[in-house]
Amino acid sequence: MRVGLFDDPIFREHDAGAGHPERPERLEAARGGLKEAGLEGDLILRDPRPASREELLAVHTAEHVDLVARTDGRSHRFDPDTLAGPHSYTAALRAAGAVAGAVDEVLDGTLDRAFCIVRPPGHHATSGRAMGFCLFNNVAVAAARALARGLERVVVVDPDVHHGNGTQEIFWADPRVLYVSSHQFPFYPGTGALDEVGEGAGRGFTVNLPMPGGLGDQSYSRAYREIVEPIGQAFDPQLVLVSAGFDAHEADPLGGMKLTAAGFAEVMDVCVSVASGSAKGRVVAVLEGGYSLEGLASATAASVARLLDRPSPPLSTGVDPRTDKLLEAYRKTQATLWPILWR
Repeated sequence: MRVGLFDDPIFREHDAGAGHPERPERLEAARGGLKEAGLEGDLILRDPRPASREELLAVHTAEHVDLVARTDGRSHRFDPDTLAGPHSYTAALRAAGAVAGAVDEVLDGTLDRAFCIVRPPGHHATSGRAMGFCLFNNVAVAAARALARGLERVVVVDPDVHHGNGTQEIFWADPRVLYVSSHQFPFYPGTGALDEVGEGAGRGFTVNLPMPGGLGDQSYSRAYREIVEPIGQAFDPQLVLVSAGFDAHEADPLGGMKLTAAGFAEVMDVCVSVASGSAKGRVVAVLEGGYSLEGLASATAASVARLLDRPSPPLSTGVDPRTDKLLEAYRKTQATLWPILWR
């Protein structure tokens, strides 16, 4: 299995502000986790290219792209949580370009799968706004790149503890992109309710799985096996993209979930399963959240191990009594749009 690892020193130069949880050490933790697990030597290192203006304009307004570009060489605060430093524009260009380039390599057949260790993250960035630590929406740029390459069905799976409002907004009415998000709810940024399912031609192609705080491996496993996997396989994507946020880890200071590394491996295993049809096993993952360095290291290693087709560790055994009722609510909403859930 040829799995590419996309990384660049410029990602460490993005300055989100003093004391900010989205800090350069996150990437060192992720790389350290891969090294400690003995996986780094099995990965094919790639140098990311910058995203082109055309690629950015496929998902962002010209006004937004120009605003971010004007931060080059200086600092600019977009909102209380989101700051660009002097090198952030260059980093953001390469973060988006890393995922677009990974899509190119996977579709060209030079790689089978890829994991992009980037910052700034992206899934909160809307078509016209930087927010939630995000400047450009990396995974959306990747999905648009795949569509530009001629694909007709792309799925984005987003297990970040925060709902990817930007990705949802960008593809809200687009039936070519199935967006599936599991996230703590109610929580930042306030979107991602169960009844948010898309509109127009895109109705049904946004699947939100809002979760109460405190759920762990077993609850996530059932949600992904019983809801995400059958919907994903019914959609039969030609490429699977993963917004690999690791802030649902039990040690994360910003989240309220109880996933272990094994839980993240299970989520990635479902993504690989969804890719087993028309996608021919093709998966491209990009780092989103994850703010416990220890949790980020172990979750990255477990997820990349699954991309390499290594066996998963056993799931934690705690069963949350809320899970059955939660899955019933998911089915009640989603089965009218995805009848496979009735089976």
